[in-house]
Amino acid sequence: MTTTPTTTDAPVPQAPAPANALTGKRRVAFASFVDENYLPGFLALLRSLALSNPAVCEDFIVLHDGLRPASVAQIRALHPRIDFRRVDAAHYDTYAKGDQDNYLVRKAYFILDVFRVRDYDTVITLDTDMVVLGDLGNLLTLRDGLAAVPQFFYGQHKLNSGLLVIQREYLSDEFCAKIDEVGRKGTYELDKHDQGILNAVLDGDFVQLDARYNFVKRRLSGDLPVPDTTAILHFTGRHKPWQGGEAGYGQAEDRWREFELSDAEFHAAYLALPGAKHHDLLVHYGTAHVRRTADPENARRVAAAHIGAGEYQEAADLLGGVRIPVDDAWPHEVLGHALMSVSRYEEARAQLLLASAAPNRAATAFSRLAQIAWIHGDDATAEQYALEGLGVDPTHRASRLMYKRTKDLEAPVEGPAAEQLAHVAFYMERQGNAGDKLLPESVRLAFGRDTGPARWHSVHAHRLFDEAALERVNARRGLVIGGGGLFIPDTAPNGNSGWQWNVPDELLERIDVPVMVYAVGFNAFDGQAYGHGRDRFLSSLRKLVERASFFGLRNHGSIEKVRELLPASLHDKVRFQPCPTTVTRQLVEGWTDPVQRENTVLINAAYDRSGLRFGHDYAHFLAEMATAVKELGKRAEVKCVAHSLDDERIAFDLRREHGISLPVIPMYDFENDEMGSTYARTKLVIGMRGHAGMIPFGCGTPIISLISHPKMAYFLSDIERPEWGISVHDRHLGARLVERAAGLLDDHAAAVADVHGRQQELWKVTEANAADLRVIQGGVRA
Repeated sequence: MTTTPTTTDAPVPQAPAPANALTGKRRVAFASFVDENYLPGFLALLRSLALSNPAVCEDFIVLHDGLRPASVAQIRALHPRIDFRRVDAAHYDTYAKGDQDNYLVRKAYFILDVFRVRDYDTVITLDTDMVVLGDLGNLLTLRDGLAAVPQFFYGQHKLNSGLLVIQREYLSDEFCAKIDEVGRKGTYELDKHDQGILNAVLDGDFVQLDARYNFVKRRLSGDLPVPDTTAILHFTGRHKPWQGGEAGYGQAEDRWREFELSDAEFHAAYLALPGAKHHDLLVHYGTAHVRRTADPENARRVAAAHIGAGEYQEAADLLGGVRIPVDDAWPHEVLGHALMSVSRYEEARAQLLLASAAPNRAATAFSRLAQIAWIHGDDATAEQYALEGLGVDPTHRASRLMYKRTKDLEAPVEGPAAEQLAHVAFYMERQGNAGDKLLPESVRLAFGRDTGPARWHSVHAHRLFDEAALERVNARRGLVIGGGGLFIPDTAPNGNSGWQWNVPDELLERIDVPVMVYAVGFNAFDGQAYGHGRDRFLSSLRKLVERASFFGLRNHGSIEKVRELLPASLHDKVRFQPCPTTVTRQLVEGWTDPVQRENTVLINAAYDRSGLRFGHDYAHFLAEMATAVKELGKRAEVKCVAHSLDDERIAFDLRREHGISLPVIPMYDFENDEMGSTYARTKLVIGMRGHAGMIPFGCGTPIISLISHPKMAYFLSDIERPEWGISVHDRHLGARLVERAAGLLDDHAAAVADVHGRQQELWKVTEANAADLRVIQGGVRA
């Protein structure tokens, strides 16, 4: 294995790339050329796409050479993610031969503009005389080449360009140059235009799709029925259904007219569909429907979609604006959830008490009532509500967790307040995320050897920071906030701060002891936003930075993200402080590296927010991991290490889909010392969670990160080892994972030495910051 020599200076990485560039997540879009003549066809196409694929909502590029404002509004009403792009006919003048006024010619040439798209990885073109009748999931998972259905009348070596699935390598200047060259020469079928040009360029080199993805009308001559397997029906020819149609195709045109709906009819039809629906579509259509009908059941469904995306204020506004019958429990429960998430606790209690009257919603309602009581420090009431939830449903997980959180609490024996530091953190319960359980102790080790109650006063970040909490903190000699990814909108939603610490601005401003923000991360996923809570978060963040004596973030990616949200005058206060888990060997007193390691490779995968992590690529990821596990199993025993219960899914899915069995290490049940020793004894950790990389790294173990979140790339950039990360979307994930793992295993001593060298650079930063923190604390260590 070739290693990069270490340096004596702390790494100063470049500003991070856009999130999808860091995660490698594919950006997928549909595209059509639209003009006023074919607008009725395009509107039917959009309706058909949503009704046949209700869980799919990708960006839709509309290429056009001029649309009326009313037409633009009609299109936007039917799709929440429209990207209008005006095309310029000038670059086709040389080979249009003066026929630009002919719509079919314009359409044929202008769709070629799709190859000039540069901001998507996969583009799927749909003609405006198509309707979608079936599942397009297989098209969304395609990752290689240019795919199309062969022409019905011209043989298998020519494509029909009505449906194209175009990958990144074709969305290039090089391919556009080939198109222009063929177009200028005119060496293509004049009556086919774009098809002729593409066929001349490709010469039969395309991925052939089944005819059901571009089932041309001509196959149904004689008024034949449309086959049930048809996914896309294409009304080729000059006679379109919205123009009166053509004799001999009645059954096909009846299928098109299924989508000739008013907006009200369309919205109702979409909401009536069974099964999963995409958040953006459900919100877009459902909101319009609720405003028109004030229907509480559909308002509940839309509000629940908002909550699922962390849009709590939007949920409260929508569902709070309709009249909910007293005995309609489910909408009351969802509204209560939304209201407590924006810290309107009294209103939330009223809604949840109404919901608790219905047996099918009572357990969830009681668990949320217990949570509200716990947030306010009322453990006795929280315990009682949790017991009521378990009384309704003894298997209810949320009620059981709240009961365990409040049952038989023993207040720790703390030392004198004046000798303590207060510590705001997320204190994870047993069977919670293993990394989050370890973090509070790791942060405390960075301030001194004693991590117990004699020197530390614990403040749970998710509990309301009220007057009593303020008094207790101000009696200590300082306040530490961290670590972990506390800057995220949906882990513990509240309307007081917009991030995990439930602190109102006015109380934050009244903290009069030194405030030290230590190794906090900005944890938003690629594609995750703060919604209407953004202003609340920005205000709280700014006040926190202003108030802090030390403000350290755990990677340079988070630093750049946070600085973008702050005025320039505060940028210099934001500094780099690595997560203390990455320097565990330096922090733990008496640490000794293992004399001999187990011949194991530990694999971790994460499944929270799976849609944001995997997009359309989960099946690809799983298949590639199966390849990697089989090959790595020839070198070492491969095990699954689960930081949370959900992490065990990779073991279940590999066994079910690929016949591979992996032993599971339930790290969510481990004590902190056991976590460290497990990671220190193995030879390699391949992890998707942030702390499935940082903890083993801190224990001196080589790592490879499965990147599905920007923070993984941020960390690898900080240690100047980007090659230790592979995107979960990588086309050749399995082979690359095996190759890189082999390099680390074959020269393991060198790999461990490299980890130690990289860790030493982070330790230098930590020691320098520790000196500043001692000054802030008046020279006293915890």
